[in-house]
Amino acid sequence: MNNNSKPARGFMRDRNFLWMLTGGITSMLGDQFTLIALPWLVLQMSHDTLTLGIVLALLGIPRALFMLIGGAVVDRYDPKSVMMITKYINTVLLAVLVVLLMTSSLSLWMIYLIALLLGLSTAFSIPAGTSMLPRVVAAEHLQAANGMMLGLRQITFFLGPLMAGGLIALLGDHAAGSQAGLATTLHAADMMDIADKKGLAMAFFVDCFSYGFSAWTLSHVNMLPIKADQQGSTSKQSLLSATMSGLRHCWNDTMMRTCFLYWSAIAFLIMGPMQIAMPLLAQQLGNNAGVLGLLAGAHGAGTLLGMAMSSIFPKLRLGSLGSTILLIDTLVALLFMPMGMIHVAWQGAVTLLAIGALGGYLHVAVFTWIQRQVPPAMLGRAMSIFMFIFMGISPVSAALTGWLMHSLSLSQLFAGSGALLIVIVIIALLMSPIRQMRDAGRTI
Repeated sequence: MNNNSKPARGFMRDRNFLWMLTGGITSMLGDQFTLIALPWLVLQMSHDTLTLGIVLALLGIPRALFMLIGGAVVDRYDPKSVMMITKYINTVLLAVLVVLLMTSSLSLWMIYLIALLLGLSTAFSIPAGTSMLPRVVAAEHLQAANGMMLGLRQITFFLGPLMAGGLIALLGDHAAGSQAGLATTLHAADMMDIADKKGLAMAFFVDCFSYGFSAWTLSHVNMLPIKADQQGSTSKQSLLSATMSGLRHCWNDTMMRTCFLYWSAIAFLIMGPMQIAMPLLAQQLGNNAGVLGLLAGAHGAGTLLGMAMSSIFPKLRLGSLGSTILLIDTLVALLFMPMGMIHVAWQGAVTLLAIGALGGYLHVAVFTWIQRQVPPAMLGRAMSIFMFIFMGISPVSAALTGWLMHSLSLSQLFAGSGALLIVIVIIALLMSPIRQMRDAGRTI
């Protein structure tokens, strides 16, 4: 059934959308548990930022290498089928991690392997997930559906870290953890005595369950067909040729090329270092998984607040959309620079709340702008390039940051990253057309 024939129903009464929404929110909430638990587990086992950087790189490098091909796979096959397969894979991987952790059989090389496989899986799930919505709701409902999906996603970014950090702290044994820290090395850990083992296992189990549940809900979603005049030639191309055609399309679009290059710099200078800096800041502020959950939750709450403000004031801009992006990134840099000198948890939470609100304000508009810049038959590849920037580049930057932290202090990391972001904004302002970026795009 084509939703275009019943526009009056609204997407909130569309069973297809409701099935997708239920599973998607459940899975996104579960992901927050792993995002808190995994770095905390690695730091407890190794007590080394470089090791944490390696794990994040193993998540990110295969994701970066295969995400563009993943976009071509999504465009050739049904994105729902690709998503279902990745959900089954992630369910199994997280179940194995829970069993290894609870039976005290886990070692760092096993975490490396699981991280690598999770990275490969997400290389296909991310472009599948980001290209599904235009095939589930009618075109006229796309921006509203995006706003709801992204808004609820940010609620999970707020609640998930708080729930995960609280769960790990509640079930953890910090006394055992202090003894385990004396006995661990980079190559092995005494899992019988590791702090927070039960809480960490439970956090991974929550994510494992969320993948299984969301696979079930996704099985009830029916995809809308692509119109004949929107069909691409992906099925007639090799995956490599299809990937290259997607890259050429985005590169030949001057504004999209400019924005993608700019966001790549943001991912490298801010998003990557934050993956290392946040667990270290949590250790500095209290050495407790609950503090890490508080910081991540504050950022998620701020992003949700920013998205709400974007819905209330959708046309509020300082000139164009591009000039507004540059202003917001300048403010984020100024807030980012002094964070290493924070010594009270509430100060870090308030700062991250503000940073999240600034970034969240433009999130819906930017996401929808990209979706409307490309034809549906190439949407998987275009969105894979966009997600590659943040999901692929950031972990590579995180690995480099982990190595640099052997020579830098936390305050130097925050100050340096913020200063470099200001330099990038100035270069974009003076030497690129990003100021002319407008909200309006081609309709799908």
